[in-house]
Amino acid sequence: MKGKFIVFEGPDGSGKTTVLAKVKERLREERIDFIDFREPGGTDISEKIRDIIIDKANSSMTARCEALLFAASRAQLVEEKIRPALEEGKLVLSDRFVLSSLCYQGVGRGLGVDEIRAINDFATGSIEPDLTIFFDIDYKTALIRKRENFEADRLESEDFDFHKKIFDAYNSIAETYKDKIKKIDATLSVDEVRDQAIDLIYRLLEEKI
Repeated sequence: MKGKFIVFEGPDGSGKTTVLAKVKERLREERIDFIDFREPGGTDISEKIRDIIIDKANSSMTARCEALLFAASRAQLVEEKIRPALEEGKLVLSDRFVLSSLCYQGVGRGLGVDEIRAINDFATGSIEPDLTIFFDIDYKTALIRKRENFEADRLESEDFDFHKKIFDAYNSIAETYKDKIKKIDATLSVDEVRDQAIDLIYRLLEEKI
């Protein structure tokens, strides 16, 4: 792959989506070409799967079904958009990727990290980010902020115990893979968090040069 793949990760309410928008503004100002996606979603088919996943009416959805739907959405996105973009040498930004599934379904739902990794390796053809930026912020602070500003979807509506498992999983995996997963302090102002993210992105792009 000739391009670079960067993923933004963190607990619900961590501010990653807001900061990603700011990062994109900066990259446009600097005339750095990129393509960006959100997960689940990013293609017509993947967006339809997203609607099923987050719909609160689907409260009876099993954990295995949920995990497979995430993987299915991701498979379509990778084959239709991400892989071709990387092969063309583009910078690809994604709001969430496989790490989310390892934490949410592997740990949060108790399905097992190895099991979730296996179905996602199949779904993505084992594509991995060159850099994952983890927005480090207390899960309660993040979730309360999210619920105050947006209507919570099916996953965001889960209790604090569920989200604590996810936050702990993020930190554990980030500690294990420090070379690929970089933490940034998401408790700072939006502009300060953006600057941290931009610095990491520029470092990666300099390595390419």
